[in-house]
Amino acid sequence: MARYHILHETNYDYGGAVSLSHQVLHLVPRPSDWQTCLRYELSIDPEPSWRRAGQDAFGNSVEWLGFYQPHPALNVRAEMEVEVRPRGAIDLAESLPWDELARRLIYQGGVAPRADDLAAKRFLFESPNVRVKNELRAYALDCFPPGRALLEGAAALMAKIFDEFTFDAEATSIATPVLEVLANKRGVCQDFAHLMIACLRALGLPARYMSGYLLTHPPPGQPRMIGADASHAWVSVYAPDTALGWVEFDPTNNLQPDTQHITIGWGRDFNDVSPLRGIILGGGGHEPEVAVTVTPLDER
Repeated sequence: MARYHILHETNYDYGGAVSLSHQVLHLVPRPSDWQTCLRYELSIDPEPSWRRAGQDAFGNSVEWLGFYQPHPALNVRAEMEVEVRPRGAIDLAESLPWDELARRLIYQGGVAPRADDLAAKRFLFESPNVRVKNELRAYALDCFPPGRALLEGAAALMAKIFDEFTFDAEATSIATPVLEVLANKRGVCQDFAHLMIACLRALGLPARYMSGYLLTHPPPGQPRMIGADASHAWVSVYAPDTALGWVEFDPTNNLQPDTQHITIGWGRDFNDVSPLRGIILGGGGHEPEVAVTVTPLDER
């Protein structure tokens, strides 16, 4: 078990007055069998004209904000404490053959699908940041020979992306197409998650985008730097024969997430669970400054 203090600050300097703004926030850690949010506080400057909390279509906690008074800047500060418990060991070789699952998920007229299969199918098709293309299927196919266990194939694909791609924060933006990431072999965690998801969906396998945080470790002898962390992204694969139903993989780090990954939420891709996004009327430039600090509670 691990407990963390997380501080996520987002600052917009609009370079001029914004007369109207609507924002959508995904910042509350998602409760699950392995995760509990112990404390959550949100401070906003300026105060919104209205705010409403609820859930999105994927069951994630979300908050909607409206600002109807002129404001030159926006600061959103989320502070939370989260407990994360081990998910438990999974024998990858004991999962269903991937091609058996893919066939099972194909639509068959007059045959009612299983309820869990039907729910998983919304993570099977294209979404704004994830295209389903033959090139992606071809890239992944050597990891999925006929009859191979689903989760063994997913682990092999994760390792392939980790080995063949270079982490480069300057190489892409969130709008970079997956096929361009595949061609250039460079990107960041969001790109690698989108790529792995696209490959899995191209094989007929549901996969969802996981958004949250990852505990990072400072260099030996160096203190943990405030604001040096960032939001993280990884992948969850539909595995209906396992205890969890979905099994997670982190292609950026070539590992299966456990107590060092803190989950905010999941969706089809980044657009569904962006920490903060919205629309504004007025202002000039509005590139956000984001600072994230993840600290184990026993280090505070």
